[in-house]
Amino acid sequence: MHATTTTVPVNGEHPPSRAPLAGWLAVVSVMLGIFVIVTTEILPIGLLTSIGSDFTVTNGMAGLMMTMPGFLAAVSAPLVTVATARFDRRLMLCVFVFLLALANFLAAVAPDYWLVLVSRVMVGITIGGFWSIGAGLAERLVPPASVGRATAVIFSAVPLGSVLGVPAGTLIGELAGWRAAFAIMGALTVGVLVMLVLFVPPLPAGQATRLGVLSGLLRGATTRFALLLTFLVVLAHFGTYTYVTPFLEQVTHASGGLITTFLLLFGAAGILGNFLGGAWVGRYPRTVFGLAAALIAAVTLLLPALGRWEAGAVPLLIVWGIAYGAVPVASQTWFAKAAPHAPEAASVLFTASFQATISMGALTGGVLLDRSSPTSVMLLGGCVAVLAVLAAGAHLVGPGRAARP
Repeated sequence: MHATTTTVPVNGEHPPSRAPLAGWLAVVSVMLGIFVIVTTEILPIGLLTSIGSDFTVTNGMAGLMMTMPGFLAAVSAPLVTVATARFDRRLMLCVFVFLLALANFLAAVAPDYWLVLVSRVMVGITIGGFWSIGAGLAERLVPPASVGRATAVIFSAVPLGSVLGVPAGTLIGELAGWRAAFAIMGALTVGVLVMLVLFVPPLPAGQATRLGVLSGLLRGATTRFALLLTFLVVLAHFGTYTYVTPFLEQVTHASGGLITTFLLLFGAAGILGNFLGGAWVGRYPRTVFGLAAALIAAVTLLLPALGRWEAGAVPLLIVWGIAYGAVPVASQTWFAKAAPHAPEAASVLFTASFQATISMGALTGGVLLDRSSPTSVMLLGGCVAVLAVLAAGAHLVGPGRAARP
């Protein structure tokens, strides 16, 4: 995911000069940290029905695996960041990745579903802490001229995790069972922890992020609008995409192998959407956000009719992937513009709002799925996305628009 940032010296000083290779190895290590986090977070989407069947819980109840991390991440993002503001940032990154490895291994061996949910709580704490710190670290790892590229590398982990997480988890689940998918993720996470220890330099705490800074950002009109659009679009997406596997099974009647292929196409389209959004969001943030919402609305409203056939579901999933791929970069860019001199605080708000909405979307979709059908879930998500389009349009033509980013 591309991102727009402003380089801000830590404690009024630029980071010490480091060998270019060392700086980029540190950037890649942070990127891989976000990659394993994103992949672990969305891994249950492709395994939802398998896990639910294994523990004899409904698909909606299994959706709590997506609800728990989002909720905990939203809470932990501000609290953990503020509470650990005086600690070395490398130490905190390593602590969070270690916690993620434990979470994956716990899920792999959990004898009861409640232990799986405990592991997802651990995932949520990791997301809130690591993301809030790691998102703004590029300026401390590479020279000022390279910050933009380094930030793009760090956030490229989001679409890559989306591409590999769901289809890879589904494939491994088909071949070796869903527990093997979590065990493999645990092993990969341990590898990332080793890289963080070896390649990321000590990062003493700079300007502390305080709750007062966060509350101050919330008073800005740009921040409030970013929160509104993020809420509506992410709610529409995760309220539906979390349950795309049940939809493809029950409505499209696709086989497990085809579902894996469909989800891989969705993820690949997400990478394209990420780069397209990154290329345009700096100049046209409102347009990118509004267009992404419009495409998500169109797809989710059309899927119940056209998604009954594989030939209709595939192009719609590709368009959906492109649309959602632009959403994280659009959201993060708005928050960055709202707080150019407080990048960690902007990352905290971005993380908290995004993850809270993921949780709410997964929960809402799960409740509706257990009481109706996957088709109803898609239709409700489409209606929410339409509200996002209307909000973006109203903001575009409203008074004072010239002053907005």
